Amino acid sequence: MTTTFDHGGGVRSVAVPIPDNPLGHTLVYVVETGRGPVLVDTGWDDPASWDTLTAGLAVCGTAVAEVYGVVVTHHHPDHHGLSARVREASGAWVAMHAADTAVVRRTREARPERWFTYMSAKLAAAGAPAEHLAPLRTPRTLPGLSPALPDREIVPGELLDLPGRRLRAIWTPGHTPGHVCLHLEERHPAQLPGSGRLFSGDHLLPRITPHIGLYEDPDDATVTDPLGDYLDSLERIGRLAPAEVLPAHQHAFTDAPGRVRELLAHHEERLLGLLALLAEPRTPWQLAERMEWNRPWDHIPYGSRNIAVSEAEAHLRRLVKQGRAEPVAGREPVAYVAV
Repeated sequence: MTTTFDHGGGVRSVAVPIPDNPLGHTLVYVVETGRGPVLVDTGWDDPASWDTLTAGLAVCGTAVAEVYGVVVTHHHPDHHGLSARVREASGAWVAMHAADTAVVRRTREARPERWFTYMSAKLAAAGAPAEHLAPLRTPRTLPGLSPALPDREIVPGELLDLPGRRLRAIWTPGHTPGHVCLHLEERHPAQLPGSGRLFSGDHLLPRITPHIGLYEDPDDATVTDPLGDYLDSLERIGRLAPAEVLPAHQHAFTDAPGRVRELLAHHEERLLGLLALLAEPRTPWQLAERMEWNRPWDHIPYGSRNIAVSEAEAHLRRLVKQGRAEPVAGREPVAYVAV
C-alpha cells in the first residue's frame, strides 16, 4: 500500500520503502511549483521503491514525467538512490551540495579494490582485530557504486530554483559533509507560530539520533571534525526556530529548538561516557565495543560495526579538539587517553 500525506500549502510526502532496513522508509516530499513538482530526496534504488514512488506521485495528482527538479539533502542511497531514474524519466535537474557531490564523484570513480584497501588500513589503524579485517582483503564487487552525478550545485544561503516558492538552502554538515536542510520561507498553512517549515533530511529527526561518521578523501590528509560540525549546525537550526520540521524519516514535528537541546545533551553525555572509558588508553575499536548502541556489540552486524567505529572516531576527534583527550605517543594502533 502506498502511503502519502498532504502537509498543506502545496507540500505532500510519499513514504518510499528502504529494503531490509529498520528505518522502514524515506519520506520523499513533493513540492508544487510554477514549473511542476520538485522532489526533496527520491528514496532507495530498488524496483519496489520505484513503484511506490511512482504510485505515490499519482496519488498526489502528478507523475514522474512532470517532475521539474530534485533537491537532494545528502548523498546516502536512501535519499539519492532513485535520482538517476527520476531524471531519466523526466529530464529533471538534480541538485546537491558540492561537498556531497565530491563524495558521489569519488564513489563513481573508485575501483572496488582501492576502497577495500583504504577501509582495511583505516580499520587496522583503529585497532580492528584480524578476523574483522580478513573479509576486506578479498575484494569483490560492491553494489551502489554508480549514484547519479548531480548537475546543479546547492549553494548555502541561496534560494533554489522553485518558481513561485521560497526554498532556501542551509548547510548543515555532520551526518555527511554536504548535508543541507531546506527552509521553506512561507507562512505555515495552519498558521503555526515560527519561521516557516524546514525539510531537515537526516539532520534533525523526531526520535532518532543521526549517525555522525567520517567521509574522507583517501588522498586528503585533513583531519575533519564532523561531530563539531554537526553540533554547530544543530545550534544554527535551533536559532532558526521553524514552525514545523518535515524530516526524511518518521514524522513531521514541532518545537525544533527543544529537539535540538535534546540532541546537544545526548552528545555531551556520550562524550562524557567516552572520557570515563578513556581513564585508560583505548583504541577507537575498543571504545566502539564498549559504547552504548541500540543492541549489544555481539549482535551488531559486520557492516554496522564499521559504522560504529567511524562514530567512535568522530567523537574522539571532538574530545581531542576540545583538549579533553589525546593520543598516546608510540602506540600502534593508536590509542587515546583522557587528559
